Amino acid sequence: MSLPNCPQCQSEYTYADGDLLICPECAHEWTLTEAAQDEASTVIKDAFGTVLNDGDVVTVVKDLKIKGSSSVVKVGTKVKNIRLLPDASDGHDIDCKIDGIGAMKLKSEFVKKA
Repeated sequence: MSLPNCPQCQSEYTYADGDLLICPECAHEWTLTEAAQDEASTVIKDAFGTVLNDGDVVTVVKDLKIKGSSSVVKVGTKVKNIRLLPDASDGHDIDCKIDGIGAMKLKSEFVKKA
């Protein structure tokens, strides 16, 4: 059984001590039930609360300006075969390729499941 990374510092060197999991780098302690709850809480939902999965087709619900470009992703643009990024710290939790624009990341709050 592989142990989860530390939820505070993301260290991979966690170890078990009885029912507790311990991180040797930051000394954080937690239980396996807490780790399971954290994994369940990483569910990514669209703008309307529908759960998204890898490979889904989504539609953009708002015009999105592309940073560093004069291009815009228009409302209604279909994006196929998305890949979810549950550990995205900047809020962009969808990795995709949009026809005519290329590879980019989107926030799930601006898409709906098609």
